[in-house]
Amino acid sequence: MILYLARRIVYAIPIALAVGFVCFMLVQIAPGDPINAIVPPDAPADVVEQVRRDYGLDKPLPVQFGLWLSKVVVGDLGRSLATGRPVWADLRSAIGNTLMLAFCASGLGFILGCILGGLAGTFRGSAIDRGATGIAVAGVSVPHYWLGMVMVVVFSVQLNWLPAMGAGPGGSSDWGWDWEHVKHLVLPTITLSVIPMGIVTRTVRGIVAEIMNQEFITALRGKGMTRRGIFLHVVKNAAPNALAVMGLQLGYLMGGSILVETVFSWPGTGLLLNSAIFQRDLPVLQGTILVLAMFFVALNLLVDLIQTTLDPRIKRA
Repeated sequence: MILYLARRIVYAIPIALAVGFVCFMLVQIAPGDPINAIVPPDAPADVVEQVRRDYGLDKPLPVQFGLWLSKVVVGDLGRSLATGRPVWADLRSAIGNTLMLAFCASGLGFILGCILGGLAGTFRGSAIDRGATGIAVAGVSVPHYWLGMVMVVVFSVQLNWLPAMGAGPGGSSDWGWDWEHVKHLVLPTITLSVIPMGIVTRTVRGIVAEIMNQEFITALRGKGMTRRGIFLHVVKNAAPNALAVMGLQLGYLMGGSILVETVFSWPGTGLLLNSAIFQRDLPVLQGTILVLAMFFVALNLLVDLIQTTLDPRIKRA
């Protein structure tokens, strides 16, 4: 296990460098001048050039990338062009809010997906199978942002049951574990959980249906094993693949929640990225994208380790 972990970490290093380079270049080739976020439109040309030199934007791109990477290695993501605050100061609270939303949404989607997929795979061809499959297809087909707006109209505007914006009373971005804050989490969690729920449902349905057709299940039934015993064997065989799919979905939710967070004004990395894009705030864009990408790489490594632990066939390979 230790050798496997060391090998995966070594493999992750060039991936991290490639991700950092792509993050840097994608932001650089985007249209617009980041200096416009700092100086007014009528600023003299010499002032604009001085600001450009102060931020190192007058240097060639390879030099800019080298300087940026040398700071990133020691944990310095730079300062925001729009606010002047350290990028990590804004990113720290934003990534915590996004992590909380992503974990809640992925947990809800995983539980519902396993239940629906398990029922569909066990009773394949029945009305239960068709109903669960229909829910899964609808889940992966409905756009996040559209569902979010519908949820706001129904549950916030018409029924006035749940708040529509922010992470706390009055649109606050400060989080607290009380009902006034938790109810702000309900609508974005449900909205964000629909797609992973559909994907996990279809994945688990296929895995369970395949396992139920295998010979060892027939042998277990022939030995008189109870339904509970057979169910535990099915879960044990289906868990590694289901967890792998859910791990990937958690990574997608971390990076793909920008529209949902914008709809609900949830103070996470999605909303931070949205504002940085419109302000052409290069350090915030680069830092946020890099942290999310590194989280995805680390999550893949963690999922691989969990799969290896749960499935002895992978360990032997």
